[in-house]
Amino acid sequence: MMFGMENNSPLVFAAWLLEHLDWVKLVDVRFALGKPDFGLEAYQAGHLPGAVFLDLELDLSSPVRDDRVGGRHPLPNPEKLAQKLSSLGIGDPGFVVFYDDPSSGQGFYAAHGWWLLRWLGHDKVAVLDGGLPAWLAAGGKLETVTTPTSSEAFTARVRPEMVVDADQVASRNSSTTLLDSRAAPRYRGDIEPLDWKAGHIPGAINMDWADGLDSTGKFKTPLEQQERFFKLEDSEEVLVYCGSGVSAGANMLALELAGVKNTKLYAGSWSDWVSNADRPVTLGSEAG
Repeated sequence: MMFGMENNSPLVFAAWLLEHLDWVKLVDVRFALGKPDFGLEAYQAGHLPGAVFLDLELDLSSPVRDDRVGGRHPLPNPEKLAQKLSSLGIGDPGFVVFYDDPSSGQGFYAAHGWWLLRWLGHDKVAVLDGGLPAWLAAGGKLETVTTPTSSEAFTARVRPEMVVDADQVASRNSSTTLLDSRAAPRYRGDIEPLDWKAGHIPGAINMDWADGLDSTGKFKTPLEQQERFFKLEDSEEVLVYCGSGVSAGANMLALELAGVKNTKLYAGSWSDWVSNADRPVTLGSEAG
C-alpha cells in the first residue's frame, strides 16, 4: 500500500496528509505555460495550510539560453535552488510534499519537483496523489494567508548520474530504451505547438505521461504502471524525455512506482535536442 515515506513511496494520500500537516513541508507548484502569473495567483487565491510556493520558471529552472541549448526549462542552478528552499524553511531533515492540480492538466509539475529534490540529494520528498482536488475531496481546507517561515539549512548534494545530455542520448547502446513522454501527435510530428521542429528522437518509443494517471488525476497503481511499462522489461537503462524535461517527471515517478530501476532524465529533452539543427529527427511512429 502506498503510504507516504513510511515505505519510501513517492506518493502520499490526502487522508494521510490531513493527519500529518504539523511536520510536513508543503510546496505548491501550480503553473500554466504562457501564463506567467497563473501559479502565484492560484496560490494566493487558496492553498493548502502552511504551503509555500515555487515557480517553475523563476525557481525550478535556469534562464533559457539564446542558443536554446538546455531547452525551454534548463535545470536550475543547484546552489540557487538550495538557497531558495532554505529561505522557505525547507531544510535537510524536512519531509517535503509537492502538489499541483491535475484537474486543470497540471498533473506533472509536482512530479517534476519531486524529481528535482531527488536530483539535489534530498530523499525525504513525495507528491500528493491527486493534488489539490484530492485534498478538497478528503475534507481538507484551503487558506489565503502566507505563513511566515524561518530559514533552514538545505544542502545541495547533486546526483549527476540521474541526468543525461544530448550526446549521451545519441551514443546510447542497444540495451538502453529511450522513452518519449509527450502526447502521441507531438511524438509523431503531426503537431508541434511549442518547439521549432516537429518529430521525435530517432529510436524513441512513445509513452504519454498522462497515461500514468487515472480519470481523477491520481497515479495508477504500481501493478498498472508495471503493465504500462512491460516493454521495458529487458532494458538495462531507460532514458526519459518530453518537451522540456518537465512533464517527463510524471513518467519518472510512474517508473518508480513500477519498480523500474536505472532510469535517467534527458533534462533538456526535445527542446534541447532540436537546438542543434544537425541532430536527426524522425516523423511518424516506430516499432516497440
